Amino acid sequence: MSCKAPPKQHLDASGLRCPLPLLKVKQCLAGMQQGERLEVLATDAGAMRDIPAFIDLTSHTLLQCDQRDQQYYFLIEKG
Repeated sequence: MSCKAPPKQHLDASGLRCPLPLLKVKQCLAGMQQGERLEVLATDAGAMRDIPAFIDLTSHTLLQCDQRDQQYYFLIEKG
């Protein structure tokens, strides 16, 4: 049984419009250590496309990607 580490950082990008949620994610990840987790909340629908596409091009891992009402939730592990 493995223990899942809680997110190290939380980013509330609610109210920010494209491309700002993605830029904020990049900034946060740049300041984190490998294996740490970033929890992201966004309200811009473009984030559902942009953030997973960015993660696919990196060594980071998208652990969770959900829409909750009018918010988009992401859990990213820094690679």
